[in-house]
Amino acid sequence: MNISKYISDKISEVQTGSFTSSVTKIAIISIAAGIAIMIVSFAILEGFQYEIRQKIFSFGAHLQVSKYDTNNSLEGAPISRNIGVADSVAGIERIQAFARKTAIIKTDDEVLGVVLKGVGEDYDMNSMQQNLRSGELISYTDTASSKEVLISQSVASKLSLEVGDEAIFYFIQNPPRARKLQVKGIFNTGLEEFDEVFVIGDIQLIRELNNWPDTLVGGIEIVLKDFEQIDQAADQVFEQMNYDLQLEKITDRHAQLFDWLKLLRKNVVIFLVLIIFVASFNMVSTVFIMIIERINMIGVLKAVGATDAQIREVFYFRGLKLTIKGLIWGNIIGLGFCAIQYYFKIIPLDPENYYMDTVPISWNAGIIIGLNVITLLLTMLAILIPAAMVSRIRPVKAIKFD
Repeated sequence: MNISKYISDKISEVQTGSFTSSVTKIAIISIAAGIAIMIVSFAILEGFQYEIRQKIFSFGAHLQVSKYDTNNSLEGAPISRNIGVADSVAGIERIQAFARKTAIIKTDDEVLGVVLKGVGEDYDMNSMQQNLRSGELISYTDTASSKEVLISQSVASKLSLEVGDEAIFYFIQNPPRARKLQVKGIFNTGLEEFDEVFVIGDIQLIRELNNWPDTLVGGIEIVLKDFEQIDQAADQVFEQMNYDLQLEKITDRHAQLFDWLKLLRKNVVIFLVLIIFVASFNMVSTVFIMIIERINMIGVLKAVGATDAQIREVFYFRGLKLTIKGLIWGNIIGLGFCAIQYYFKIIPLDPENYYMDTVPISWNAGIIIGLNVITLLLTMLAILIPAAMVSRIRPVKAIKFD
């Protein structure tokens, strides 16, 4: 039997309402509150980052290859579908083509300038599917280009268009051309730089307007298996692609948004470090109080031959038990709150300010386990500070202590 653990279990049986009982409850509550806040904070942070990234990825993949050109035109010169990069390159999940064409939408009462982004059947539309508010994704045919488009809620409101309505698109070229296109779906990302500008259509329509053969596209987008490997993948692609092309990372194309997400994560980490510090400080105070309250017991144990290490273990086991209780309650509270928000969406957000209409939650088991392990280790290290004072206690003075 571990005598230190046995004594620790015995001294934990304090009367309800005693001073030590109140202090230990405060310690448990502080740890529980700390781990619950950290779990909820990281779940919301990860969810927020995921949602924003998915909205960005719905209009552009991780890497974009286009013709090298000093002209900053949105349309750009055409390139071959074969850019010299193999689909089997490590880290690449999908290679998809796109093209852009500036246009003016005219209805009976309104006129609005937009950019038509043409995509084909090989384009991953899963992210765009999540942004749809009404209607469906555009459908393709083998015989002709699709006359269906997806427009944003913002464009639909300005032009008073609904799903199923038709509008005339005037394409800016020489000579100008017009096409009557039908609204197949309405999306909303909440990001003005996309919603105010882009309309999604068929890439074959742009080929017809520009008199391009099927082998030419406006650019190539590369979807990676792991977004975190974007820098390494960009270097590999750059080494393999044709010399007359340029490569752009989505983190550079939308640098402001990604810098904002990094800043947000940094602020959350600083905030959570302070929470862990407060929880550890409370545990140090609690163990100090327990030691002072048990000075007589420490003196008796030393008098009968107990070593300093054994006595330190008594309070170490006591602190460990309190910490585990706090972690269990904190996980129940934190994960319970996240589950309620995830399934029932009880906390709304203003889409104009937060780009989404409800607080997002992302489940990341690695982060949750990591938070628990870090909190446990730091708290246990903090307990060593007050436990060290045991060696300074002299049996004669301790037994007389009152």
